[in-house]
Amino acid sequence: MWLVFHVVLGLASAFSPLPVIIWFYLVAISSILWVLQSTRSPAPLILYTVYLTSFELLARMASSSPFIPYELGKYLLFLLLVFGIFTFQKKSWIGFVMLFLLIPALIIDESGRVEWLDLVFNVLGPINVALAVWFFYQKRVSVKVLGYSLLLAVLPLVSVLSFTIYRVPDFDDVDFELGANTLASAGFGSNQVSTALGLGAFLAFVIWLNKWRLSGIRWLDALIFLAFCVQGLLTFSRGGMFGTVVGVVVVLFFLSKSTGIQIRKYNLPKIGKFVIPAILLIVVSFYVANELTRGMLLLRYQGETAGTLAGAKEKDLNTYTTGRLDIFTGDLEIWENHILLGVGAGASRYLRNTMEEVAAHIELSRLLAEHGLLGLMYFILLCYVGFINYRKHKNPMIRGLLLAFFLVGIYTSFHAAMRTFISPLMIGLSLLQIVQLKKKKPVKKVSSEEKPRPVLNLL
Repeated sequence: MWLVFHVVLGLASAFSPLPVIIWFYLVAISSILWVLQSTRSPAPLILYTVYLTSFELLARMASSSPFIPYELGKYLLFLLLVFGIFTFQKKSWIGFVMLFLLIPALIIDESGRVEWLDLVFNVLGPINVALAVWFFYQKRVSVKVLGYSLLLAVLPLVSVLSFTIYRVPDFDDVDFELGANTLASAGFGSNQVSTALGLGAFLAFVIWLNKWRLSGIRWLDALIFLAFCVQGLLTFSRGGMFGTVVGVVVVLFFLSKSTGIQIRKYNLPKIGKFVIPAILLIVVSFYVANELTRGMLLLRYQGETAGTLAGAKEKDLNTYTTGRLDIFTGDLEIWENHILLGVGAGASRYLRNTMEEVAAHIELSRLLAEHGLLGLMYFILLCYVGFINYRKHKNPMIRGLLLAFFLVGIYTSFHAAMRTFISPLMIGLSLLQIVQLKKKKPVKKVSSEEKPRPVLNLL
């Protein structure tokens, strides 16, 4: 029912922003009291945060600003994470240190051109990652809550998928070229759409793999995964789809290393039943998308451009990454000249010798150029906390999922910086402590006030 609802919500939002605006505030307002009253467990706040922030792209595509802010994920994550930190007193110091390391760059501006919006655009993402580390780290939640979190994250992305499919014109009218395709992205930024669809494909795969309920029908869940992949490939923006591959490979790798005892103890899916179907679905999706684009998709993923095919340009790493290598090397040159504190948040785009005026796409190089050694320390702490948390879990599936979440979040920051909700949210989820709750003995009588509330009041 909820899957169908979100498909319809996406289609309705293609005609008017009112449906997504009404639904967003209906959920936000009706569920806020439930979240505020649940001070004993962080699960309600986590579920609330995951669902509402996942509407970021759909709200943008439906042109719902200013009713739903354009950068919804940044603002909402900031407010909810700060609330969570104060509500659930957290002993973790790493997130606090990461936040502190970002402060000096806020008062430095070597370019003299940085404005308030530049600061928000460049720094709020890393701030939210630091807050996510502070709030999420070692928060104890059950496997069931983890499953609900992924479901609530993927449903708004299903709306994005239906919106995009509806808005795509007839393929005979689309002139596929060797560059990002805005027509196949419903007229919106192809990198952002590809990233969201890639995340949707990965989460749909995880839900399918664990037999959690998305549609309730196994073959339909597989088709949803296929639809995410095909539409993501059609955007011709490769970053988001590579993220899908990263997540799927990591999860399957950990499952392949599980022993027979672990499979029986944790009731793990048998890897042989899923590797071949997963590979088959990915290959089929690529074949279908390549046929729809009359062979141009394969050339795109081979790194070809109109210039390389004509012999006017040499195919190298910079052309394959669509200029990101030039941005990276330009940022490193800035860091070399301002190694200690950097040039200040938002200033690198104005001082870079290569790709000047272009926004940073690689968060690591931006941190180095704008925050100096403090940015390097920030990134080292982030990697440290991400790589130690998954190792504390014995269940191979949980280990694989947590590491996959972290790597998808980090990888996304290497092609889309930290401008979307995806990096903070996925990194935050990767830091949870997942516990298998023991079955409790049935209670004879429970008063109406003590009865558990639903995952969300409306969901």
